[in-house]
Amino acid sequence: MIYACYAMPQNSKRRPKSRSSRGAALLAVLWLAAALSAIAFTLATTVRGETERSSTEADALKAYYLAEGAIDRMLVYIESGPGAFSGADGKPLFRQDVTRFLVLNYPSGVARVDYIPENSKLDVNKATPAELTNLMLALGVDLERAQQIVAGIVDWRGGTPGGAFTQFDQYYLSLTPSFQARHASVEEIEELLLVRGITPDLFYGRYTRDGEGRPLAHSGLRDCLSVYGSTGTLDVNGVAPEVMVSLGVPPESAAAIVARRKLIPITDMNQLAGLNIGRGGGRLGKNGGPIVTLRATAQMRLPTGQLSEVRRTVSAMIKQKVGGNANPQFQIMRWYDDAPILQ
Repeated sequence: MIYACYAMPQNSKRRPKSRSSRGAALLAVLWLAAALSAIAFTLATTVRGETERSSTEADALKAYYLAEGAIDRMLVYIESGPGAFSGADGKPLFRQDVTRFLVLNYPSGVARVDYIPENSKLDVNKATPAELTNLMLALGVDLERAQQIVAGIVDWRGGTPGGAFTQFDQYYLSLTPSFQARHASVEEIEELLLVRGITPDLFYGRYTRDGEGRPLAHSGLRDCLSVYGSTGTLDVNGVAPEVMVSLGVPPESAAAIVARRKLIPITDMNQLAGLNIGRGGGRLGKNGGPIVTLRATAQMRLPTGQLSEVRRTVSAMIKQKVGGNANPQFQIMRWYDDAPILQ
């Protein structure tokens, strides 16, 4: 039997790959490159975002300490008296009877400190329903809602026969967490945030835009009411324009008073001569008082010399001690590390 053996030629070649195989490989490489590019872009964006966030937090922390230092500096002015520190013009930097704000310049930034006598506000526990309603209307609240809010404030600060539940108590008890109205004098102004109908915007204030798109600040209830407020004369250099309007001062006259006291403090009520201050003029006067709020807002200075957009506000309510040899001459009653502010 004869077997035939065939050997493969030594120089035979492999079959070439098809075009579809080469195209699939190229497509896979392109997809891989796109995925790596997306990952690199995402990583770069994340790193950039975290860097900016860290920078913002650093600026905020620096601004906080600058604002805290501005409060301390203001306390030094208060304790030292008007003759201790003078400006470039030789006049005292601070006078309790007329100074209502100071702009303090530091190499690292700028801080504005507002000096707000608490009796430039209405007494939240003694203001009449009519005064409170007018105030709500001046703050831009519609009449129906204003009446509901005023009813809630009156209910909160007033007792009930035999301790009975009111309709407001029933509403508060339906919330989570539930609570009951105090039915006693308001001890802290922040209690108003619990009253039905009062929102953070109404309490702290808000911003709108003027005709040119610039932010326009509006006061809130915390700027108009206080547990240490006045039932008589209100400090003309510190009273909010909305409070003036609620008392009967025409809005244009209230705006004019604010504009005048920004240029120069009102030391004599004759400075308002020529203004139609209406029936509310009788409630305005020089009435500083011992309890004031110091509110400092600070911005850091950037390497370019411009001010950072990051702001931090620190606030302190203090009671000044009149007469005697008390040391220090003030008592810090409240301290707020993050105090909202409108400027």
